[in-house]
Amino acid sequence: MRVFSGIQPTGAIHIGNYLGAIRQWIELQDKNECIFCIVDLHALTSPYDPAKLENSILEKAIVYLAAGVNPEKSVIFIQSQVKEHTELTWLLNTVTPLGDLGRMTQFKEKSKKFKENVNAGLLNYPVLMAADILLYQTEIVPVGEDQKQHVELARTIARKFNQKFGETFKIPEAKISETGKRIMSLSYPAKKMSKTDPSESRIDIFDSPEKIKEKIMRAVTDTGKSIKYDLKKKPGISNLLTIYSLLANKTIEELEKKFEKKGYAEFKKTLANAVIDALDPFRKKQQEFLSRDVYVKTILEQGKKRAQLIAGSTMADVRKKMGLS
Repeated sequence: MRVFSGIQPTGAIHIGNYLGAIRQWIELQDKNECIFCIVDLHALTSPYDPAKLENSILEKAIVYLAAGVNPEKSVIFIQSQVKEHTELTWLLNTVTPLGDLGRMTQFKEKSKKFKENVNAGLLNYPVLMAADILLYQTEIVPVGEDQKQHVELARTIARKFNQKFGETFKIPEAKISETGKRIMSLSYPAKKMSKTDPSESRIDIFDSPEKIKEKIMRAVTDTGKSIKYDLKKKPGISNLLTIYSLLANKTIEELEKKFEKKGYAEFKKTLANAVIDALDPFRKKQQEFLSRDVYVKTILEQGKKRAQLIAGSTMADVRKKMGLS
């Protein structure tokens, strides 16, 4: 099966990104044809610093490699370096219902968050994402739960195009990890962990042990003392139990039993150590790849060439179907 997914270069990658998406990538790459992209064009729709973008792109490539994406098994490349992404986006715009774009949850949320930067790119963001997916004849799209609506729109666009111009695109399926699909903010347990939120509300995968300890010890908990999983009554502790369970490969029930007669402070200290141990290999690999930037750039260049072959083939078919030379 062909798999496609990507992450924006701006903002730090946190454990929510890893558990909800990247960890799926690692599992999928052994038995599937995987294409993983750094979606820099998407990043342009929100305020960003152009002077820092190139370095951020390289940093995200290092995140992919440090987390376990294998360039011998998977294609890793930069979205903007494959021109077919933007070409297909424009063509798909001609079959995309305008009303569907206005109903997208992310557009509504970002329009409120960046009131002075509500640009056309923000509205057309889902069409670019659809182009990203459909360009590679993708069958599986491993994403976090918040991106499910975008994949559904990509499916709608693919069907509309196929109905109008003949069978061209495969209809992709979203793959959402049930266990790690919603890692919540450490500061606001009712809100999903986000790259754009304050640093103390998330654990970045390259955080130092000291930062991890500090963030977890300050994480919001709930009234009472029991270490019990209850999303409605104890969202803070439930979120921490989820993080512990996923990173330490222990069930919630095992953890509840382990901390049955212990308080929040002891639980948090033990959790901090578990998170530090789980993320330690990532920090070590990061340091290795930071000193090998030429190697990382070579991987991206090779990935671009492999991506261009597939993208070029798809676009040749699309142009022919649409009557373009």
